[in-house]
Amino acid sequence: MNLPISQAYRDLIKEMITKARHPLEIDENSVWQEANKATRPYINKMLSELLEEGSRIEGIENLKQLYKQSKEGKSCLLLVEHYSNFDLPTLIYLLENMGEEGQEIADHIIAIAGLKLNEHNELVKAFTEAYSRIVIYPSRSLAKMDEETLRKEFPKSKAINRAAMHMLIEKKHSGNIILVFPSGTRYRPGKPETKKGVKEIDSYLKSFDLVCFVGIAGNILRINPDEHKMEDDIVCKDKIIFLVDTPQSAKDFREKAKESCPEGTDKKQWVADRIMEKLESLHTKAEELRKE
Repeated sequence: MNLPISQAYRDLIKEMITKARHPLEIDENSVWQEANKATRPYINKMLSELLEEGSRIEGIENLKQLYKQSKEGKSCLLLVEHYSNFDLPTLIYLLENMGEEGQEIADHIIAIAGLKLNEHNELVKAFTEAYSRIVIYPSRSLAKMDEETLRKEFPKSKAINRAAMHMLIEKKHSGNIILVFPSGTRYRPGKPETKKGVKEIDSYLKSFDLVCFVGIAGNILRINPDEHKMEDDIVCKDKIIFLVDTPQSAKDFREKAKESCPEGTDKKQWVADRIMEKLESLHTKAEELRKE
C-alpha cells in the first residue's frame, strides 16, 4: 500500500470524522477522554487490512496477571515502546480479538496522551478519541516555545496537568491499567533522541505498585520522511509482535536503577534511561519472534 494514511483511507476517515464527539481544544475540565467507540470500527477495518498473519501479543499471561492485580486494588503501569500512532490501536485490537477476557482488559487500559493528539486537527483527533485517555500538557512541548509563547501557555499547562494528576489518581485505583509511552514521542529513524526516555517517567514509576514493560516489533504506520504531519504517516502491511514482560514491583525497579546511578548524574533521567534499556531488550526479543 505505502501511501499516506490520509490518502489510503480517505473515504473511511471522512466518515469516521462525522462520528467524533470530543472537543478539539483541551482544558482542565476535559482531560478525561473516555473512548468514543463509534470511531473504533473504522480503525479496526484498517488494522484488519494492514496486520499480517502472525501478529500477536506474546506474554499475554503477564498482561492478564497485571490486570488481575489491578482489580485487586494495585496501581498498575504499562510502559510501552512507541514507534507509531497505531501502537495503542493495534494492542487494543489484538486484545479485543482474544474473546471476552481480552475485551475486558482492553476496556480497562487508559493511555496518557499529549494534548497535541487532540488539538492537531480533526483527523488526528478522530483516531485518538477511539481510546480512553488522560490528556496532559507535555513538558517537551513547553521546552520548544519562545519566551512569549511560554508565558501565555504556562498557566494552561499547569491547570491541565494538575487536573490530569487528580484524574490519574482516581483511575489507577479503580481497576484500570495506565499505559504510558516513556519516550513521549514516536521513534523517528535516524533520530536517536526520539527513543530517549523523558525523565518525568520516574515520577510515574514512583507512584505505582506494579510495572509491566512491553516491547514492539513491526510497524504498520511509519513516519513519512518527506512530511512531518501525523496524517501523512505511511500505512503498510507488516507483522506486529507485542512482547509483554512479567509484572514487577515498580519501587524495586526504580530503587535498583537509582543504586547504579553515578554520582552527579540526574537520577530521574538515569531511571528513564534504564527503562528504555529494558524496552530495547524486549524489542530485540520481539524482533527475533517476528522473524520466525
